[in-house]
Amino acid sequence: VQLQAFGGGLVQAGGSLRLSCVISGSRNSINDMNWYRQAPGKQRELVAALNTDGRSTNYADSVKGRFTISTTDIKHRLYLQMNTLKPEDTGVYYCHVQDRWSKTHWGRGTQVTVSS
Repeated sequence: VQLQAFGGGLVQAGGSLRLSCVISGSRNSINDMNWYRQAPGKQRELVAALNTDGRSTNYADSVKGRFTISTTDIKHRLYLQMNTLKPEDTGVYYCHVQDRWSKTHWGRGTQVTVSS
């Protein structure tokens, strides 16, 4: 499975961005799809998670009600809609998937910068 995230950029606080992750390879083997972010000087953290079996979602408390994770029926794209952005949302965002054999795959990150 290969992943490539894009859609980041510079936005003012209160604005919106939509991140996309292009997924290629053995998409049918994917069980879990996630977005992580890493802020400067901080550890990488899980922002949003989607279990494609049951279509259940989970979000970090800091983004609940503002971010939405979604995918397509054929799992060829993973999205993260980010609304009401805050300066503390600044960081590099990574798409990540785990397949049915528990192997994980990471994409290159995309930079999101929110100015105050």
